[in-house]
Amino acid sequence: MPAFKELNQAAGLIIPEIILIASVCIMFLAAPFLVSEHGKTSSGLRHRWGIFAILSLLCAVYAWAGAPMTDSTAGPFISDSFAWFVRGLTLICGILLTLVLWDQADDSTAAESFACLLAILAGVNFVALSNDLVGVFLGLELVSIPTYILLYLGRNDWMAKEATIKYFLLSIFSSAFVLYGMAWLFGMVGTTNLSAISEKAAVVAPHAMMRVALMLVIAGLSFRLTAVPFHFYAPDVFQGVASSSSAMLSVLPKVVGFAALLRILPVCFGTVSLAEWEPAAPIKSILVWIAVLTMFLGNILAMRQTNVLRLLAYSSIAHAGYMMVGLVVGSSAGATSGVASLLFYVTVYGVVSIGLFALIAAAGSANRPVRATADLAGLSRTRPVIAFLMTVCLFGLSGLPPTGGFIGKLNLFLAAWSEGTQDGRILAIVLAANAVIAAAYYLRLIGVMYFEQSTTVDEPVVRPASWVAGGIAAAGSLVLFVKPQWLWDAAKAAAGILSA
Repeated sequence: MPAFKELNQAAGLIIPEIILIASVCIMFLAAPFLVSEHGKTSSGLRHRWGIFAILSLLCAVYAWAGAPMTDSTAGPFISDSFAWFVRGLTLICGILLTLVLWDQADDSTAAESFACLLAILAGVNFVALSNDLVGVFLGLELVSIPTYILLYLGRNDWMAKEATIKYFLLSIFSSAFVLYGMAWLFGMVGTTNLSAISEKAAVVAPHAMMRVALMLVIAGLSFRLTAVPFHFYAPDVFQGVASSSSAMLSVLPKVVGFAALLRILPVCFGTVSLAEWEPAAPIKSILVWIAVLTMFLGNILAMRQTNVLRLLAYSSIAHAGYMMVGLVVGSSAGATSGVASLLFYVTVYGVVSIGLFALIAAAGSANRPVRATADLAGLSRTRPVIAFLMTVCLFGLSGLPPTGGFIGKLNLFLAAWSEGTQDGRILAIVLAANAVIAAAYYLRLIGVMYFEQSTTVDEPVVRPASWVAGGIAAAGSLVLFVKPQWLWDAAKAAAGILSA
């Protein structure tokens, strides 16, 4: 009976995830009965599955809004303010990604595509909720395995197959790094419970084995963040898969990667609370170097790209470097918390990045999807609304006003500078310099849309769901510039600075 009571209490903390997993099961079980042996199905089936996915997400959002929050660390899950924030971010991004996928999914594979996306969202949330290394790893794998399927379903050509295989193999290696690092942690402390690890961390933290374990975990999770030197798969994969899959890869792996790091790293330094955590040497030095190299390499190589998707892949690498600034600073800064700045920035980036990929999908024609930067030439004359919305999103990614990206980068800069250390000042200067570099290639795309003449005449295709996703993202970016305080308060609550 006590075990049943604990199981019932644990299930009560994950109602949104139960809704998502139940929807995934329904989709996988029902889909084969609606498709013939030859892959034929009724026209418009993807619309029905898209509506079902949206309804599932809205039900999960409703359950999330009323979910209990507690700092209690008993049991396999901890539904604290940090988990609440990550779950909200994941569900919002999930709704936008569903809209992008809606226009690109094939009728015969729509159920599997939407099911994989919902499973990925549930995996991200399980990582944020987990109070155990086993739960964190299972959540990471619940993100990885459906991703392989989703990447393959998006396109059926040799580039998609190559991209999927490349991501599959490298993801397996990254999972091995993470699992090996967790095994070292378990070997030192004798438990996989994060709260118990925190209690024993003071004894084992000075040991060299702890540093090796953390380096293995950071290396494995850096693959998901697309942080240097585990970034090299991103351009080929982004170019080879569908735009909806590229949008997913640009955001959700970063969310789950940072969620895992913010669950594991603090307890290894002896604290469960993010409000009291900051990385100690030599791990901090490693993170500083990763952040600096990631920012510079991503932005410099992005400037050389003529393919839009490869450019955005390198841009995604650079944004991972910006976010790592907040991870390095931790909560040591006085007025501006690095963790809160990280959470604020990943939210702004996630919404704007998905919106940009949605608009790229919407801007393409039936026979000519947007791939090269030249495909955007004259877009302001042929499709002015898309060009304007895309400009807003590009301003958001570059960190220029009047968008939420400006507030996000400013928060990260202030967090690094106010830390008061040499590492913090270096990170602040590097971040500012890279923001200038990034603005060059983002503004170049805007220049192509507004100042170059298109040399092709193609019949535009209306993709209403992508339009909606892009419009929501652009509007959200503008709103977050005018009224950012509510998101900043939520990020500070997630970082443990304010009461939830």
